[in-house]
Amino acid sequence: MGIKSDRWIKKMAKDHKMIDPFTDKQTTQGAISYGVSSYGYDIRVTDEFKVFTDVFNTVVDPKSFNEKSFVTIVDKECIIPPNSFALARTVEYFKIPKNVITVCLGKSTYARCGIIVNVTPFEPEWEGHVTLEISNTTPLPAKIYANEGIAQVLFFEGDDQCEVTYADKKGKYQNQTGITLPRMKD
Repeated sequence: MGIKSDRWIKKMAKDHKMIDPFTDKQTTQGAISYGVSSYGYDIRVTDEFKVFTDVFNTVVDPKSFNEKSFVTIVDKECIIPPNSFALARTVEYFKIPKNVITVCLGKSTYARCGIIVNVTPFEPEWEGHVTLEISNTTPLPAKIYANEGIAQVLFFEGDDQCEVTYADKKGKYQNQTGITLPRMKD
């Protein structure tokens, strides 16, 4: 298994629509960088954010999620309160090949500000917009920007194909399009 280069990412985006929309070079002018990099792809988030709040004194429960746990903000910037977090979704839609898995890591520009991006791997044959959790670990409000780089996806190609893909097991987050809240499988 090996990490894939910019050439492989460009080919997969062109031939298989693995990333759509796709930016074939790193864009940095006046923005936190996004697009293809040497060994990864820097993803962006849309202008919709779900910011967690304790206004209604609810409990965050992944088995029984209460939508009163957050407020929805639609804007080009989002302020995350101290020691809180927001959910957002990527601009990019992903179609992961059967012999590929990804790892997603936060960008250093945000990490240096105490802003951490948490996302699980994109499994073989998973498809959809990615829902990201963006944590503000500082005691101060933190700003994040829509349509600019937020995290980097690294692609690993297996030496052979797995027996059961995310699509095969009918994963509960397959084909997600909006910010997808926690759900339980029926």
